Amino acid sequence: MKAANPIKFGTDGWRAVIAQDFTFDNVRICAQALADYLKQQGQADKGLVIGYDTRFASEDFAAACAGVTAANGIKVFLSPKAIPTPEVSFGVTAKNAAAAIVITASHNPARYNGFKIKSADGASAPEEMIAGVEQNIHRIFESGQVRDQSPDRAREQGLLEYYDIDPQYRQRLGSFVDLEALKSSGLKIGVDSMFGAGSGYFQKLLEGGSVKISEINSERNPAFPGINPEPIAINLQKLSAKVKAEGLDAGLATDGDADRIGIIDENGRFVTQLEVYALLALYLLEKRGQRGAIVKTVTATSMLYRLGEIFNVPVIETPVGFKYVAPVMLEKDALIGGEESGGYGFRGHVPERDAVLAGLYFLDFMVSTGKSPSQLLEYLFSKVGPHYYNRRDFHFPEAQRQVIIGRIREHQPQEIAGSRVSRSDEMDGFRFFLEDNSWLLIRFSGTEPLLRIYAETSSPERAERLLDFGQELAGVQ
Repeated sequence: MKAANPIKFGTDGWRAVIAQDFTFDNVRICAQALADYLKQQGQADKGLVIGYDTRFASEDFAAACAGVTAANGIKVFLSPKAIPTPEVSFGVTAKNAAAAIVITASHNPARYNGFKIKSADGASAPEEMIAGVEQNIHRIFESGQVRDQSPDRAREQGLLEYYDIDPQYRQRLGSFVDLEALKSSGLKIGVDSMFGAGSGYFQKLLEGGSVKISEINSERNPAFPGINPEPIAINLQKLSAKVKAEGLDAGLATDGDADRIGIIDENGRFVTQLEVYALLALYLLEKRGQRGAIVKTVTATSMLYRLGEIFNVPVIETPVGFKYVAPVMLEKDALIGGEESGGYGFRGHVPERDAVLAGLYFLDFMVSTGKSPSQLLEYLFSKVGPHYYNRRDFHFPEAQRQVIIGRIREHQPQEIAGSRVSRSDEMDGFRFFLEDNSWLLIRFSGTEPLLRIYAETSSPERAERLLDFGQELAGVQ
C-alpha cells in the first residue's frame, strides 16, 4: 500500500521530523514540484537560488534539491555555506532568479528540518504559488517521477554555480545603517546566534572599531543543546546572564535561520517581541522621519495602532505568517511589516524578515538617541502607554484539535478577568478584545503541533490572569 502524502506547507514552508517524514525522497519531491511549477509559469530560464541553515544534514538536503533542479534544466545558484534565510531572499533579487529554496526549520526543535520557498521578489511564497507546488507534489507523490542527477554532473553541464551572497548582502545592509558610526560607538554587545545561520554576522559587520561584540553559541551544533533556536526569554537565559555579569549595553539573539531577533536590555531583561516591533516602528517614524504603512499580524502589538495615530500612518492587519504580510508590504510600499514571533521586514530591502538588519536598526536607535534599551522602552510607553505581553505554548494530541475548537466556540466569554469583551473575531484563531483595550488570542501554530495563547494588557500581572483564563477556556495543561 502506498503511504499517504505527508507533505503539507504551513505558515512558512513545510517542516517535519528528520528521517520520519523529512527524508531525501520527500525533499526531492518538493524540489521537483517547484521545478515543474516554474516551468508551468514560464520562469524556468531565470534560475533558482538554494540556501540552507546549520541543522543536521541541511547542506546535503540542499545538494539533493540542486541535483533535482538541475536535472530539470534549471540553473541553480547554490550557497557554499549555511547563511541566513533573509540573505537567500536577497540573493533571489540580486540574481533576478525565479525563486529560492531554503532548507531550514527556522526556530523548530532540533529533530525538525524544513523546506521554504521564496518567490522572485524574495518574499515567502504566496498562497497561489504554494497551492500550485502542492498540487504538483500530490501528482509526483503518486507517480514517483522525479528527475535527478549529482551536483558534480550539474556543475559540469553549467547548470550549478556556487554563489557566495555574503559580499552583496553586507553591502546592502550597510546602505541602511551607518556602520562606521556603529563601529565607533563604544557599545558592548552580547550576541547569541543560537548555534544557527546568523553566527558571526554582527561581528563581521561591526568589527574594526571601538564597539565590542561578545558572541556565544556561535559554533555549529545541530542538537541545539539546552535550547530551541527561538529567541524568546526561556531560551536566552545564558545571554541574559552574560549581559548582567559583564555589564553589557544590550544582547542580540538570532534564531536558527536568522530571520527572527530577540533583544536583552542592559539589565538582563528580555524585551518582548511586541515591544521590539513598536520600538523599531518608532525609530523609523520619529528618528528617521520616514512615513508609510505599518503591517502587523493579529498577534502583533496594539501599540502600533497608537503609533499610527500619532504619526498619521495606516496600520494594516493580516493573519499570522509573513506570506500574508509580504504581499501587503509590496502593495502598499509599507514602511515596516512584522509579527509577534520576532520577525520584522523593512521597506527598500526584501519583503522578508531580517534579524540582522533589525538588530542593526535597534543598535542605531540606541546610538542616535544615547538611550539604553530600557530607556527606549520608557520613552515608547510615554507615547503609547504601558503595554505588557506574554504567551504560553501547549503541545496537544492532533485528535484533540476539533475538541478544543468546539469547547471555545461553545463557551464564548462575555467577560474576561473583570473586563467586558467588546468584540471578538476569528481572523486567525479566537481573539477577544476587552473594553480596557487588552486582548486575548487562542490559536494553533501553523508549523508544529502547538496551541498558543497570547495576551497584551496594562500590567504583567494582568497578562498572567488573561493567559490563565485562555488556558482554562481551551482546556489545556
